[in-house]
Amino acid sequence: MMTLFTNTKYTLKLGALALFLGLGSCQEYLNVEPQDQLNKDQVYRDVFDADAAVVGIYGKFMGLAEKYVVLNELRADLVSPTYNAGPFYTQLSEHSVTAENPYASPKDFYEVINNCNDALKNFDLMRADNRLDSNEYNERYSDIGTLRSWLYLQLGIHYGQVPYITEPVENLNDIRNLNQYPRIQFEELLNELITFTEGLPYTDTYSANSTLLIDVDGYNTGKFFINKECLLGDLHLWRGNYVQAASHYKVVLETASDSGSDSERYDVYRVKYAEIASNNDLAVGYIRYREQDAQALINNNTQGWRSMFSREPDALWNTEWIWSLPFDSSFAPENPFINLFSNQNGNYLLKPSQEAMNLWEDQTQLNGFPYDARGSKFSYSMINGDPVIMKYLYNYLDPVSQLPVDVFQRDGRWFLYRAAKLHLRYAEAANRDGQHRLADALLNYGLQNEYTVEGVEDVTDIEQTNLPFPYDFDARQGDFPFYRGNWYRNGGLRGRAYLERAPVYGDSLISIENNLIEEAALELAFEGNRWGDLVRVAIHRNDPAFLADKIYAKLNAQGNAEASAVRTKLMSQENWYLPFVWNDEE
Repeated sequence: MMTLFTNTKYTLKLGALALFLGLGSCQEYLNVEPQDQLNKDQVYRDVFDADAAVVGIYGKFMGLAEKYVVLNELRADLVSPTYNAGPFYTQLSEHSVTAENPYASPKDFYEVINNCNDALKNFDLMRADNRLDSNEYNERYSDIGTLRSWLYLQLGIHYGQVPYITEPVENLNDIRNLNQYPRIQFEELLNELITFTEGLPYTDTYSANSTLLIDVDGYNTGKFFINKECLLGDLHLWRGNYVQAASHYKVVLETASDSGSDSERYDVYRVKYAEIASNNDLAVGYIRYREQDAQALINNNTQGWRSMFSREPDALWNTEWIWSLPFDSSFAPENPFINLFSNQNGNYLLKPSQEAMNLWEDQTQLNGFPYDARGSKFSYSMINGDPVIMKYLYNYLDPVSQLPVDVFQRDGRWFLYRAAKLHLRYAEAANRDGQHRLADALLNYGLQNEYTVEGVEDVTDIEQTNLPFPYDFDARQGDFPFYRGNWYRNGGLRGRAYLERAPVYGDSLISIENNLIEEAALELAFEGNRWGDLVRVAIHRNDPAFLADKIYAKLNAQGNAEASAVRTKLMSQENWYLPFVWNDEE
């Protein structure tokens, strides 16, 4: 069972600050020694104890960051093991995982799930005797309930069939008992998760007056907590409920539509076009009038596309990131990504696959340069002859010397959900629902570009989709009279990346879906989405070759002799999943 220290409003604020700094002290809520544990009547006494439980669960959750990225990237086509990686990483890459592989064990997922179950049970008890009012209960119960659903979705993606447990378990090892905890198929699990998560009493982010929200240097801690509408969209997308998925995503896309601030209303989660004069943006861009000079690429920690991974949280960062958790050198858990990816005072275990690097090199920029700058310029770099994944290292390595700025400063972030991912998921759902033109617009150069009609000056009739919810967008921009639709600054994913349009051939649904999944590789590489993307599309197409061919291409590009055998194995869906093996030594 999860145990908690006592808490007060003052210490909770310090705990929330610790959450901002890396959730270190929050681990105390989960890892106290038995002699320090408190009785049940000493915890869950008021809203501040409930907040401590929430913070503690997120602290424990952050311990899954490494596993999340390793499983979702190494099992897919964009990441390969390095010469330093041991056999367990090779097994994941070649889909030959043995029982001894620690990454195969679901136990650490269930530890966090069990914390969630314990908290949910106690939140019910607190509400029953008015230790929480209805608003306090609804927000906290829904947050932890949604986080539990996210954890189960990950288990379903990687294991196929798992026990779905919604009550606290005294002994986690009992979960291995099939008679006591039978496993359900992924499809049934999705049904259970949708029913539960749709039934939660609160789907918004924490209210502005919540004791869980504090401002730290102008940045609000609300981005630490899972976005419920995004998760609901993902669950419905996986289940093939495309209108419902698009509807939940659309709610998030319109987050700032009622804002009184233009910089929020027109920018937040809109994938805004490039600011070509100031380069104060999150786009691939060049110094103005030097677009034909490769050395004029905007490539620093405070401007351009790469800065979304390196800049301090500010108003511009806030337009892209929906869910992101920080690691701090002074607090546990430790940032795992430096050891995973860096060859400078790291273990350098994972690298971009040759197939991923080839994919970026196969793109063409609008200035004619024959590569996607999001690849070797931003997402990875060559350091001492090694390709190094950089998204997690920008604040650790000096951009000039490529050496650690300070080997003891290992701050970083776990990147979980951002606007580009939201656009790609929404476009996938819309495309599957027959809205091919809309999906193609969001992928390429944006809504205004797609829905402009040459020769028509009346903006009341153009630059908008004229479709019902969830496909209604207004990108109108007029000066006589002055008018700005909420989406007039949307520049599209490939527009923001300064790339040529992705062409559509033959069947629009399949061609655009292929383009979306390829764009997800180019845009979201190494962020922990890839294996799920491949599995989901293969399921929707009832075509295991879609997934098997991607893994074959990765292995074949690096000269792996097992490439053909792995492809043959993955042509059977049952071989997509990890063995459900419990590791008692974790």
